Amino acid sequence: MGYSRIPDLWNDTTETVHDGYLPDGNGVGRPGFEEEHTIDGLVVIVDKRALERECLARGLVEHHPAFRVRAVGSLDELRHIADASEPSVFLVILGARKVTDQSVRADLLHFVAEVGAVPVIVVADSDEPGEVLAALESGARGYIPTSVTVRVAAEATGLARAGGIFVPASCILALREVIHATANSARPLTGMFTSREASVVEALRKGKANKIIAYELNLCESTVKVHIRNIMKKLKATNRTEVAYKLREMML
Repeated sequence: MGYSRIPDLWNDTTETVHDGYLPDGNGVGRPGFEEEHTIDGLVVIVDKRALERECLARGLVEHHPAFRVRAVGSLDELRHIADASEPSVFLVILGARKVTDQSVRADLLHFVAEVGAVPVIVVADSDEPGEVLAALESGARGYIPTSVTVRVAAEATGLARAGGIFVPASCILALREVIHATANSARPLTGMFTSREASVVEALRKGKANKIIAYELNLCESTVKVHIRNIMKKLKATNRTEVAYKLREMML
């Protein structure tokens, strides 16, 4: 396997393989199990904490017996295992670390680049939309918050291996609230201004100068000034600063 050394974010030395079954207390799997189930490609869990990766590995196999799971502390460790099969998906456990942290994001980008076309799923404690989007922007093919059940994690893993992208429902609902809030905040301006005035209003809210507004809206600067006077009149404002203040109050 041609993977080079990955940063120490997931560095450790212990590895375990669950080849489609959970070993019993003596390390022996259920007899005849391999005749009963078709074994899928290798699922690799990467985490420096042995307990975390062991628990997830066992849970995935329990809920999806066809999975063949290997838990390792780092990608470099996997590279040095002589009998390692080609992975079909990587689950990278971040725990409380956040993808929006610059160092974590840099390591994730490096990891995704190293594994190439093999899908990567981030497993992390946070389910904030910003964290999910940061992971997807870094090249991850899914994001599993630790608040979901193992069954959901198994389904998300299968989805990524099939070419899909898993996003937690909580993130979608949160984004919906943001969209609704944005739409509602824009309603006070609806009907008060013409479409062209509304464009000027948005530019004023961003503090843009008249020349910039004229250039971006393909207007003469004198026309922009006329629109601003009309906006000031409708808002009963005496200057641009007061316009910006009143607009901000309306959008709250």
